[in-house]
Amino acid sequence: MLLKVENLTAYYGNIRALENISIEVNKGELVAIIGSNGAGKTTLLKCISGLLKPKTGKIFFENTDITNLPPWERAKIGITMVPEGRRLFPFLTVLENLYVGAYKRKDKNVFNDINEIFKLFPVLKERSKQLAGTLSGGEGQMLAIGRGLISKPKLLLMDEPSMGLMPRLVEELFNVIDELRKSGLTILLVEQNAKKALNIADRAYVLETGKIALYGNAKELINNPLVKELYLGK
Repeated sequence: MLLKVENLTAYYGNIRALENISIEVNKGELVAIIGSNGAGKTTLLKCISGLLKPKTGKIFFENTDITNLPPWERAKIGITMVPEGRRLFPFLTVLENLYVGAYKRKDKNVFNDINEIFKLFPVLKERSKQLAGTLSGGEGQMLAIGRGLISKPKLLLMDEPSMGLMPRLVEELFNVIDELRKSGLTILLVEQNAKKALNIADRAYVLETGKIALYGNAKELINNPLVKELYLGK
């Protein structure tokens, strides 16, 4: 098991955002977290990445307790987050943003890996000298994912990657995420497009008002009547 979250409870001030959450992610899996706005999906990723300290509970990564580890130390051990809203460095070029993602690497293969990112997202090669702040929404999301991948993560956390994208780009994006899953990368995906997420996930958890309402095999959840009614528009 790569990631284990045990009985996690988290607050924003006096407002409880998560209550007694437990999830597991095995190496090589794509696990989806779905739910409505305000369900606690992003809060869960913030706790796992170290951006928010939980009130109670434990987080284990490769069987090591990382509950009190700061975010930069979690990045060093292989946890990378692609945040909601891209969070690019707008006044750096596309290429410079990618090199920022490789800041913790000590090997000499960064240049080759950037070329692999360009193969995955050819438009980024065309825009390599362009300022990140001038990219379209879809291009920016590609860069955010590329910046995450260049860090060579053991676990990639993805927060609402399809938000704000036109349908054609959403389709392309999920094809890429599926290819990353098939390559063996472990992914924890938070996504409001439940149908797309469940179609490529191995397992999934459904969050409602900070609690786990349902969990299980993604293909079984996509046929669950409650999931269909609440999240799939059926």
